[in-house]
Amino acid sequence: MHFKLRQLSHALAVWRHRSFRRAAAEQNLSQPALSRSIHNLEESLGVLLFDRQATEVTPTAFGDALLRRAETIVTEAA
Repeated sequence: MHFKLRQLSHALAVWRHRSFRRAAAEQNLSQPALSRSIHNLEESLGVLLFDRQATEVTPTAFGDALLRRAETIVTEAA
C-alpha cells in the first residue's frame, strides 16, 4: 500500500464536496487530474473509496473509515 498525502487531501475534498468537480476547483486541479489521483489511491488500496452517482459522490464504508483517519493524518502533517 503506497499513497501520498496529496492524494488523501484530494479524497478529503471529494468527501467534503460530494463532487469531483467542486473538489477539483478547491484543489486547483482539473477534474480529470483529480479523478486520476483518486483512482490511483483506490488502486493502491485495492478498494473503492466512493460510490459515484449522477448527482452525488458518497463514500463507501471503507472510504468513510479511511477518510475519517485521513483528516487526522492531513491535519497532523500540516
